[in-house]
Amino acid sequence: QVQLVESGGGLVQAGGSLRLACVASGRSSSRRPMGWFRQAPGAEREFVATINWSGGETDYADSVKGRFTISRDNAKNTVYLQMNSLKPEDTAVYYCAVGYGSSRYAYDYWGQGTQVTVTS
Repeated sequence: QVQLVESGGGLVQAGGSLRLACVASGRSSSRRPMGWFRQAPGAEREFVATINWSGGETDYADSVKGRFTISRDNAKNTVYLQMNSLKPEDTAVYYCAVGYGSSRYAYDYWGQGTQVTVTS
């Protein structure tokens, strides 16, 4: 079992920045590939970014490339999502999950999510 807890969400104006964190705990929680997804009201959960166990490989959704950066600190069992140049369309609940790739079906543990609201 792996437990994931996200933090760092909040309310920010367009053009601002936020950094989300996801702390993993439990058996086999360390050095796992991880990803971030988001879900806006009335929309399906969509891929945002993913990172392999070492941090050497990453991938991003086209909508966030150049604005968001995923990183990790394995000593702290934590994955981060640095979000810059935020837009109102980035408003969503952001979830971290264990797995790799752009398909939600490639992930087997999910956090409870953290709300990000971007105002214009």
